[in-house]
Amino acid sequence: MQTEPMQTELTPEEKSKDIFFERLASLSEDMVAEHGKDFSMGALVLAARFIAEDRIGQKRTS
Repeated sequence: MQTEPMQTELTPEEKSKDIFFERLASLSEDMVAEHGKDFSMGALVLAARFIAEDRIGQKRTS
């Protein structure tokens, strides 16, 4: 049985995702430093909920 060689270079999609993870990590660190872990985790969970509910980009009405 032959195994395929390991891929050493990232695909463009993988590179793009890495950049977003770096940006997300930096933003998370900034939020924790400024407002603490609870705020940061809550904000990220809320963002995930908005994504799951397809509410990204929709204007909020008050």
